[in-house]
Amino acid sequence: MSVICIANQKGGVGKTTTAAAFGESLAENNKRVLLVDWDPQASLTISMGVNPEALEHTGYDVLTSVIRSNGRYTLHDVMLKTKNPKVDLVPANVELSQAQLDLVNAFSRELVLKEMLESVRQEYDYILLDCLPSLGLMTINALCTADKVLIPLQADFLAMKGLAMLLPTILRVQEKINPSLEIMGILFTMTNSRTLHSQEVIEVTKQAFGDRIRVFKTTIPLSVRFKEAPAAGMSILSYAPASDGAEAYRLFTKEVLNEKS
Repeated sequence: MSVICIANQKGGVGKTTTAAAFGESLAENNKRVLLVDWDPQASLTISMGVNPEALEHTGYDVLTSVIRSNGRYTLHDVMLKTKNPKVDLVPANVELSQAQLDLVNAFSRELVLKEMLESVRQEYDYILLDCLPSLGLMTINALCTADKVLIPLQADFLAMKGLAMLLPTILRVQEKINPSLEIMGILFTMTNSRTLHSQEVIEVTKQAFGDRIRVFKTTIPLSVRFKEAPAAGMSILSYAPASDGAEAYRLFTKEVLNEKS
């Protein structure tokens, strides 16, 4: 079983797209997957065909139960089935925006998410944590819970510069709280192979970080399909299964699974 935190403090780099597509691609490989929406924007919840505003309970109820030690809700109480029988979802809505304040004074505040997941860890082959674009306590919780952190990175110069802000946070978590945390690698998203800029960003990143961080061979292409899929309440694999984007995520998943085999 592997818990993977999908993180980058920069927004719009493809974290949610990656969580949804990677999760369904793992399911295509007969893996049981739990998707955890850890972002008040609830983009992953929407991408899996769930209306956040219609939810009675979400992961936030479990978080507050853990903080208050009242045992009122567990993840089993709030998780939902998705259209894919091998993929379950812990949904989110705007209530999760309160979590950052709730965590400030919580006992063992960096480990609340880890405690939330404890009862379900052995039920899945993979748990994917879709983080909000921040380096606050919510993301720290995800890093302290995860076995590995996957960094989606837009093939853009400014996005590459932002990577330098995330790495020290990961290092501090490794040193202080979660020494077993590994950087799974960098996955380039929104790439355009026809532009010199995308190629240069990938090459510069490999030169700067490639000796200590894996850069996946697979890159995810820029495509309008990625914008259309969430509006249809689907991942790219369900919405456009034969598209270049869907095939790219399948190739990426093979890279991950081949490493483990």
